[in-house]
Amino acid sequence: MTTLLPDAVLWDMDGTLVDTEPYWISAETDLVESFGKTWTYEDAMSLVGAGLWDSAETLRSHGVDMLADDIVSHLTGVVMARITAEGVPFRPGARELLTDLRRAGVRTALVTMSVRAMAEHVVERIGFDSFETLVTGDEVTRPKPHPDPYLEAASRLGVDIERCVAIEDSRTGLASAVASGAVAIAVPHAVSIPESIEHVTWSTLAGRTAESIAEAFGSRPASAGRR
Repeated sequence: MTTLLPDAVLWDMDGTLVDTEPYWISAETDLVESFGKTWTYEDAMSLVGAGLWDSAETLRSHGVDMLADDIVSHLTGVVMARITAEGVPFRPGARELLTDLRRAGVRTALVTMSVRAMAEHVVERIGFDSFETLVTGDEVTRPKPHPDPYLEAASRLGVDIERCVAIEDSRTGLASAVASGAVAIAVPHAVSIPESIEHVTWSTLAGRTAESIAEAFGSRPASAGRR
């Protein structure tokens, strides 16, 4: 390894590690339509990367007459059932990069706004010891785009957030990663992400290795850091 590796790599889950966004959109659409209302593609895109309870309030404003906790439970159950039936839809290159990082001795955490049961459901199906800790949406007071989830992950690992790389696919998640002080890598998927000096942009994780992560980590602008 010719470039210094970060102390840890912090991974988003939905849309970054796994391509579950279509599952969530389908579950949201069916739920809203069950109350005789309409849920558009644009509506669904507005929730990409958002905390589940924030999303539940949006669904309530679109006519879903259920408590927020019940909405979260329902949607999570539907998505977990699809993963059980159809398998985990890993994003291209995600498992390979995760494998290479673990082989290189890089510490890893999963930072997701899905609930712990959902995160564990995915992680159990990865097939190897992939993450040292999981920070989930039901464990943080302030979800993404606040920096709290990433700061919590670094704290649990006992590392400096500024010595971490965070990988995200959404604007909301990326805002959280950048605000935390981590070196942020954007891998746009369901929504576009504007280029910025505040983060690195990759079109895909396919073909990326621990060396690629080291290069991204070494590219942090001198002015970057925790806000």
